[in-house]
Order: sequence, then structure tokens, then C-alpha cells
Amino acid sequence: MTLDQRDIGPDAATLTVDLGALVANWRMLGARAGTEAGAVVKADAYGIGIEPAVTALSSAGCRQFFVAHLSEGIRARKAAPDATVYVLNGMLPGSCGLYAEHGLSPVLGSHEELLEWASFRQTGATVRPAALHVDTAMNRLGLWPGEGRSLAREKAGVIAAAEIGLVMSHFASSEDEADPANARQIAAFAEIAAAFPGLPASLLNSSGHFLKGCPAYQLTRPGYALYGGNPTPGRPNPMQPVIGLEARIIQLREVEAGMQVGYNGRWTAKGKRRLATICLGYADGYPRNGSWTDTVTGGSAVVGGALCPFVGSVSMDLIILDVTDAPAGSAVRGAPVTLIGGPLDLEAVGAGAKTVGYEILTSLGRRYQRRYVGL
Repeated sequence: MTLDQRDIGPDAATLTVDLGALVANWRMLGARAGTEAGAVVKADAYGIGIEPAVTALSSAGCRQFFVAHLSEGIRARKAAPDATVYVLNGMLPGSCGLYAEHGLSPVLGSHEELLEWASFRQTGATVRPAALHVDTAMNRLGLWPGEGRSLAREKAGVIAAAEIGLVMSHFASSEDEADPANARQIAAFAEIAAAFPGLPASLLNSSGHFLKGCPAYQLTRPGYALYGGNPTPGRPNPMQPVIGLEARIIQLREVEAGMQVGYNGRWTAKGKRRLATICLGYADGYPRNGSWTDTVTGGSAVVGGALCPFVGSVSMDLIILDVTDAPAGSAVRGAPVTLIGGPLDLEAVGAGAKTVGYEILTSLGRRYQRRYVGL
């Protein structure tokens, strides 16, 4: 139990994280690619916690991690002192010293970043090799492909001075195998990788591991799939579930036909219904868009094996369920209710909240009692 959880009471929802499943997913993806798999642990390891995730993966043999922010990199470095930790979101001016101090590798995606990093290295500072990001479709971060090829031809230029240790790009649509953008990106990155012979390359994200005919190169960068998200939407999920979320019923009541429930009375009983209120809400990271009203469907929970729809608005700390059809004796005060788990995988929960599983994961709240199992 961590320090910030000691005062969490019995009313708190419980988030169970299976670190054994996390490691198994990482191993499966590496075996599928036939090359080294790194691990994307940005956004607090997609909500499960950087420290436990990095510690578990590092113990299993993962040697390369990717984060979004410098602050995340510092946390990952403490958990894995000998690993390579890349910071994906570029390098802000004047931050080279912090990268050197904490042994972090910036992912450089512009001439300005390259020049600043190369200049810093020439001061004699001890730094780890950086990565070079070439943009092949996203128009978000990274050098244009032509810029990357031009830099590659300058053998003694800024690339050499910056000591690049990895060249990478990022898929825009790899979860959609039929999207022609994938083939264009694969071809564009093949030219980039060929322009840097002998330099390790990385293209595959989670869904990229399942794209037919896509080279794995020397390093892959799975993220969402590590945490149990489905990298093949519309097909069976090949990954093991990593998280489960459970709350408890704190009160039950019956309402008659025509009675309105929740803020602004947005849900109206169509008949006599039995309702249960659970101690969890949008302050715990469950999206308010999971609300179920008279006109819009929303989220659900599992009570005694039965799927029970939400009733009315998801409020800050509470959600109401319609447990009329739950098995007898299952919906009682103090009984457990599953919000994530079983039939409610990340994709199902995301759909019910009109969002994606990524947002469900990365919004996991700080008020949960967290249980780490599996190792």
C-alpha cells in the first residue's frame, strides 16, 4: 500500500492491476514481432502507475521505455536505473541539462532541437543517445521525411554531433488494417530506415504488431495493448486483461413508474424499478458521458453476473444503477459491482461512455484502493 492510500476507507472503489498479465502481454508482443519490444509507459503507465509497471517490466527484461514528459521520465528512470528512457514529446528550450542529469533520451523532431542537443553534447556533457522522430503521416511532431533523408546524407553533420541512437515514426491509423495510409507510412519509413544504415529503427505501435507485411525493425513500442486494450478492433482481443474496477452498493431503493431520477430528472422510470447507488463518479475518472437518460444510452455495471444499466447522470461521486433484473440476493448494501471486467472490457466501457478505452485507462482516479497482483 502506498502512502497516499493509507487513509482510503472501505467506501472506495477497488482497482485491481494484474502485473503478471502486463508482463505476459509484453512478452507476447515481442514474440509476435520477433524483435525487441520496448514499453510505452506515458500517462502514469496508462493509469496503472509508472513505478509498478516499469518495475515489473524491467524485472521481466524490458530495457527500453517511452514516456511523454520529462517528469515521467524521471520517475521511470528511478524504477529502472539501467534502462533507456525516451521522452516522446520533444525537448523544450534550455532543458538539455535535465536530460543529462537524469540519464534520459530526448526524441528530437525538429532542426532546432537537433542543433540544441548537438551543441549541448559538444560541451562535454555526459548524455545518453537521443532518438530522431520522422513524421510520415501525423503532421504533429517530427521532421518531414525529406528533412530526415537530407540529414542522413550529411555524414559529419548535425546527426553525428547529436549522437542519434534510434530513428522512429508513428502510425496514424494502424488499428484499421484496411486504411491505405498504413501502406504509405510503411513505404515512407522504409526509405528513412534505409537512409540510416546501422541505426536501430522503430515503427510498430500496439496495433502495428498485427499489420500484415509490416517490418518490425529493431524495436517496437507497444502501449495500449500492454494494458489489455484491444489492438485489433472488431476482432477478438488477443491481449490479457490487466485491470479490473469494482465499487460497492451503498444504498438501494424502489421507484414507481413516472418517477425521475438523478440531476435534472433526465431518466424516468417506465415501471416499478429497483435502483442501487454506488460510490464512484466522474471525480474518480469515470466519464460523465456514461450517463443514461430517457433519450441516450450510457454505461453499465455487472451485478451478480447481470448487466445493469446506469440510471440518470454520472455525478461527481455517485452512479445509480437499475438492478431490477439482477439475480435475487446479489444487489444488497455493501455488495460488489463490476465497472471494468468480464464482459465490460475497456472497449465496452469506452463505448458506453462514448469515448475510447484509452481515455478510460488514462483517467483512472486517485481515490481508488489499488491492488497489484500477479507477480
